[in-house]
Amino acid sequence: MKPEAILLDMDGTLIDAFAPIVYALNATLEEFGLPTMTDHEVIRHTGKGECSMISLFGEHREAAGKRFLEFHDTRLFDVTPLPAAEALLHGLVAAGIHRAIVTSKSQPRADKQLEYLHWQGLFDAVVGLCEGRRQKPDPHTVTLACSMIPCEPARSWMIGDGTADMKAARRAGMGQVIGIANSFSDAELREAGADQTFSDLQGAWTWIQTQIN
Repeated sequence: MKPEAILLDMDGTLIDAFAPIVYALNATLEEFGLPTMTDHEVIRHTGKGECSMISLFGEHREAAGKRFLEFHDTRLFDVTPLPAAEALLHGLVAAGIHRAIVTSKSQPRADKQLEYLHWQGLFDAVVGLCEGRRQKPDPHTVTLACSMIPCEPARSWMIGDGTADMKAARRAGMGQVIGIANSFSDAELREAGADQTFSDLQGAWTWIQTQIN
């Protein structure tokens, strides 16, 4: 069935935005006297969702979170679209399928990065984190995006690259949950709730076209 809407994670799904995250997290770890992490470790850590600052910094999470954002914002626009991202977005527009961003990035930072990429007009809703919103794998932001479009979760799809994306989409009752196996394996994404997995966004877009045309 052609979906009413397709919801998309942002970092690692549509854009390569990990350079600022890797830099900021490692700078914060170093400042707090903790071991730094490889790029791959940082990406997997953020893809699991929930509050990474709690698991890494414990009682110092608030101070660490503040420093992380300060470091991150010095490289806020060090982001690039992933291959096939713009083709997918424009293709969904042409097919009359609603589109929304569901990200664990803060709302203001998501908005600023989308503006930098000149993508603001490509989405019916952009849902980032702000006070009162619960982070993936909680389904809160997924169901919020569906209500803003509006669309029925069971008649809509979700695409993401982290296990938190898969769990949130499955818990929200999305009709199809599609995983991009960048940093997590196909098996990990399927265990977390994915119906379909692809090695990259191009593979996902190729498959989606067979379903909507």
